[in-house]
Amino acid sequence: MIQETAAIETGCSLSDHDSSYKLLFSHADMVQDLLEGFVKEKWVGQLDFSTLEKVSGSFVTDDLRDREDDVIWRVRWGREWLFVYLLLEFQSTVDWIMSVRIATYVMLLYQDLVKSGMVKRQDRLPAILPVVLYNGKRPWNSALDVAELIRSIPGGLDHYRPRVRYLLIDLVRYHDTQSTAKHNLVMALCQLEKSKTVEDIHKVVKQLIAWLQTPEQSSLRRAFTVMLGRVLLPKKMPGQTVPELNDLQEVDTMLAETVQEWTKEWQAQGWSKGLQEGLQEGLQEGLQEGLQKGLQKGLQEGKAALLLRLIQRRFGSLTEARIHQVQTASLETLELWGDRILEAKTLDEIFLDPE
Repeated sequence: MIQETAAIETGCSLSDHDSSYKLLFSHADMVQDLLEGFVKEKWVGQLDFSTLEKVSGSFVTDDLRDREDDVIWRVRWGREWLFVYLLLEFQSTVDWIMSVRIATYVMLLYQDLVKSGMVKRQDRLPAILPVVLYNGKRPWNSALDVAELIRSIPGGLDHYRPRVRYLLIDLVRYHDTQSTAKHNLVMALCQLEKSKTVEDIHKVVKQLIAWLQTPEQSSLRRAFTVMLGRVLLPKKMPGQTVPELNDLQEVDTMLAETVQEWTKEWQAQGWSKGLQEGLQEGLQEGLQEGLQKGLQKGLQEGKAALLLRLIQRRFGSLTEARIHQVQTASLETLELWGDRILEAKTLDEIFLDPE
């Protein structure tokens, strides 16, 4: 009997990622999208995903007993079962001996399959596909094969150098136009991990709401809600209080309200600062003139502060020259630039002179 086994090890910085990712990859839809969207092998097309089922890990021996986050699935591949092992160990930094660890896990899995009786004495050992999911800030530069870490052996001795290779999926930097063009939950997870603004997160949440509408997907919706509320949003929105969220629709509402509240706060801060400065100058020129100037200055600075915030969230940080250009622009110019921000594809399109 010939079987194949896939092992996946994931990497993140926060301890809460362990349980949230385990919850996500305890759903068949996530496992299917991972295999179909990220494993570029012909045999994936031969799998019967309607047979995906989670396998009890009770047979795991003491050697892997402390790996509580492991998730095991199996799926029909022709007349045989293909076992999918998800080894969830989060690693947010580059581990230079990751290939050694992967080789160790692969050998322990073989040992456990034999000890548990899932592989009989006369059976061939199943193939294993190890995958590392990484979400660190630095690009991955660790060896993808344990053989790369071992000094070259001259002559025929090179045949004895061990070779165990793993597939790396960099969640923050992964880009595949074919995957992004279609419905893929793991790609949505990548987009969430590399999101830079609340608007980016909000866009993905709306996609997830549209994709996960059936009653059978309620548990997966809940898993994404838990990951967003307890892990991703606190990391992406430092200093902001994230309430207890029970559904993706609540996440959608919270994100929309957050953007609105931040907009009001930026406007209020800009108007207040401008009004105070204008009134102080106005006292020297006369009360009436000062009030008018203060109101005008408050309105101008409020609009400038809001526009700067929106531009920075859309296109990233600005140069000091650009910031000064916005802060000193007239109300009419600020309104013109504000109208352009939603349709502009580049920063320069916002600041083009009117035709």
